[in-house]
Amino acid sequence: MSFFKKFFSKEKEEDLDKGLEKTKTNIFSQLGKVIAGKSTVDEEVLDELEQVLISSDVGLDTTIRIIERLEERVAKDKYLNTSQLNSILREEIVGLLSENNTIDVDDFNPPNKEVRPYILLVVGVNGVGKTTTIGKLAYQLTKSGKKVVLGAADTFRAAAVDQLEIWAERAGCEFYSKGMNTDPAAVAYETVQHAMSNYLDVAIIDTAGRLHNKVGLMNELSKIKRSIDKKYPGAPHDVLLVLDASTGQNAIEQCAKFSEATDVTCLALTKLDGTAKGGVAIGISDQFKIPIRYIGVGEGMEHLQIFNKKAFVDSLFKDAEKFSVE
Repeated sequence: MSFFKKFFSKEKEEDLDKGLEKTKTNIFSQLGKVIAGKSTVDEEVLDELEQVLISSDVGLDTTIRIIERLEERVAKDKYLNTSQLNSILREEIVGLLSENNTIDVDDFNPPNKEVRPYILLVVGVNGVGKTTTIGKLAYQLTKSGKKVVLGAADTFRAAAVDQLEIWAERAGCEFYSKGMNTDPAAVAYETVQHAMSNYLDVAIIDTAGRLHNKVGLMNELSKIKRSIDKKYPGAPHDVLLVLDASTGQNAIEQCAKFSEATDVTCLALTKLDGTAKGGVAIGISDQFKIPIRYIGVGEGMEHLQIFNKKAFVDSLFKDAEKFSVE
């Protein structure tokens, strides 16, 4: 049995399947209509498939790459019947995601297990589920035996500090705050100081939900990073950008803007269970070569999952044939 099979429990697999149900229905119900009455994969089928992928928020550039790969397969094999399309499409998407040179992490422990404390800076616009993701991640880390502190550097939004404190209590971890309307960079600095002084394993620092088109607000991220690095050279060790999958192409735009403004090293995609736009995960992974590290597939504490490319694609294509129309 592979490590992946041991790590990815039946329960987590079922949660992922359920979380991707709307996306799966959206893609394969459309695909079923495309191939209805067709016996071969021809230019018309590929044109229709292109529209299906774009409407599922895979993204134009990534869709074009997928279609080009399928065109090469059709030209090479000369004859492909429509019953093979799902399996071929699956193979090409797996191949595409495997080319971005990102490595799937195995569990919720910090990727660099030698770093202590591991400092994670979390960024993203308001409403994407950033604070919830932080809380669920802290819960998973605490559950695995790690000593964690949450730093409340989102000091401007009403109740942001209180919300993070509630999540810290739920997760059973420490909480650090200087209250509302204080300097976020100072909070970040002192959170790191607290983690180092108390021999903690992980410090997760929340930041204000910044509009991705506000340059001034984005510049503040640089100030926070400099403050952290001043106290702990080389930190933060990761910058996690949280994106709402239900926003589709807007999530891709946010990823582009945040990547320009700061050194985003990993992503979390939330609300996959509530959207038919889960194809955005394929587009983001392909376009930015930034690893998707976590995905949200439900509201429960256990519904934050490690993103695994193979598990994601396997789940997406599971029972896809039931949507086919002969």
